[in-house]
Amino acid sequence: MNKIFIIGLPRTGTTSVCAAMLDLGFRVAHTAYTDRSFNEAQVIADTPIFCDYQHLDKAYPDAKFIYLTRTMDKWLPSIGQLLARMHVNLIREDGGFNPIIKRCYKTVFAPYNLENINDVAFLTQCYQQHEQQVQQYFKGRKNRFLAIDISVEHSYLELLDFLNIDHNKVDNLSFEKLNVGGKVTAWKDIKNTLKVDSTNKGRVTKLPYYTIE
Repeated sequence: MNKIFIIGLPRTGTTSVCAAMLDLGFRVAHTAYTDRSFNEAQVIADTPIFCDYQHLDKAYPDAKFIYLTRTMDKWLPSIGQLLARMHVNLIREDGGFNPIIKRCYKTVFAPYNLENINDVAFLTQCYQQHEQQVQQYFKGRKNRFLAIDISVEHSYLELLDFLNIDHNKVDNLSFEKLNVGGKVTAWKDIKNTLKVDSTNKGRVTKLPYYTIE
């Protein structure tokens, strides 16, 4: 099975899509920070995927990419809450988040600082720039690229068609809404043997596809 990468930004429904992929029988990592997690997972989302999709496209030439969109009125307050919670650990030099997380967030939300992440216009620009770059990069490659808003009716059916999965073999034809109201723990709470750990006993290793650190 070829890799499937979910390249939507944080707070666009990555957890809901990952949960759907588990239900469809895929091995899924919601974030991946080791070569082992990349080797074991069929589907990977969030960090570092939304930042490194071009590297991933070159490293996995047969992979499929799913971009998640969300309306600004829903995404802006959600990403604002997330960045506010993450800020201290993103800027700490004596610890905090692992260096892969820091690199990805500081790249997409650049220049990264407290003033900017509290600026709606700045966050809007970051979202639009990321979306434009993704759409331009995958232009003309519909067989390998899908863009969906999971809140839109029929988006689940679009996903099934993209993955060549028969609708009649799937019981639930809609995405479950997870991490609603600013929550971010839904993935941790899901119990499924197909889940792939992001790290190996908490350790982060050099990513198998990323050569420029």
